[in-house]
Amino acid sequence: MRKFFSKVGVAVISASMFLTGCSGKSNDTGSNKIEGKVKVVASFYPMYDFTKMIGGDKVDVKTLVPSGVEPHDWEPSAQDIIEIGKSNIFVYNGVGMEAWLDKVKENIENKNLVYVEASRGVKLLKGDEHDEKHGHDDKDKHDDKHDHDDKDKHDDKDKHDDKDKHDDKHDHDDKDKHDDKDKHDKKHEHGEYDPHIWLNPENVKIEMKNILEALIKVDPNNKEYYEKNYADNVVKLDKLNEKFKTDLSKTKNKDIIVAHEAFGYLCDAYGLNQIGIEGLSPDSEPDAARMAEITNFAKNNKVKYIFFEELVSPKVAETIAKEVGARTEVLNPIEGITKKQQEAGDNYYTLMEMNLKALLKALN
Repeated sequence: MRKFFSKVGVAVISASMFLTGCSGKSNDTGSNKIEGKVKVVASFYPMYDFTKMIGGDKVDVKTLVPSGVEPHDWEPSAQDIIEIGKSNIFVYNGVGMEAWLDKVKENIENKNLVYVEASRGVKLLKGDEHDEKHGHDDKDKHDDKHDHDDKDKHDDKDKHDDKDKHDDKHDHDDKDKHDDKDKHDKKHEHGEYDPHIWLNPENVKIEMKNILEALIKVDPNNKEYYEKNYADNVVKLDKLNEKFKTDLSKTKNKDIIVAHEAFGYLCDAYGLNQIGIEGLSPDSEPDAARMAEITNFAKNNKVKYIFFEELVSPKVAETIAKEVGARTEVLNPIEGITKKQQEAGDNYYTLMEMNLKALLKALN
């Protein structure tokens, strides 16, 4: 993970913004428009794509995370912060997807900048970090999030004072012992809820509605244009949703093995069950016990495909597939887009159609 910009960098950002007129302190929200277009910065690909669909040719949209880069690892540079400060609207997903968000907000001088938390209003699903493999139930998972530091201190003391307590808590302590700090921090960045809300088309309608409202606020003269684009996309999303429901309802199997648990909203919407090799963080390594558990499940249930993601190494999925005689296939969480996909003109709709084809191939 890239180290977040230093305090020195922050000072440089703040100073540069101050010297350029405090990036909006004395300007109205339309002053930063490029040739009459609303200037929007989006945190990562889905936010960029949804904004383009609603804003059309009335907006100039830039995404912070470059093509081909997995967003969980990414953090903004000093220049990125300056770019956000010069925009009219900043669109982000929320739900912990942008772990760097609070630090960015602290260093934005543009008081007229409109922040759009696209996930606002979505019914959130709790994330599953595979606490079951460590002997945790849902309550333990909730307590771990809020009281982790105190619990670790207490468990460390118990480890040395009471062997029986150590044995009883072995799974939890073993996790703490073997996970490195970066992995541990990353697993808790998302918090209690799964942030991958856009994998349910119904949620995308909510995200687009939040973007629509921001565009109208900043650019009321083009209200009808934005509303028409939104209405057109609602029709597309309804058709996509219905196709997923119809096609997936006919599959004889409902279990999918995925590299990381990004597909909770998709599975919840269409009656599927995801078995994640790892939890919400895509680049952490599963331990031997988890690998054995997944391998046994795949063998016992005659799983034909192990899913991996284009922006993440497929080595773990390939290892399990080889062990059980299965194949590997891409299931895209649509966290980003490759340069090849970008050049081909792919977008949220085409990528979701590809996901549907992959699921039907694996589950029939």
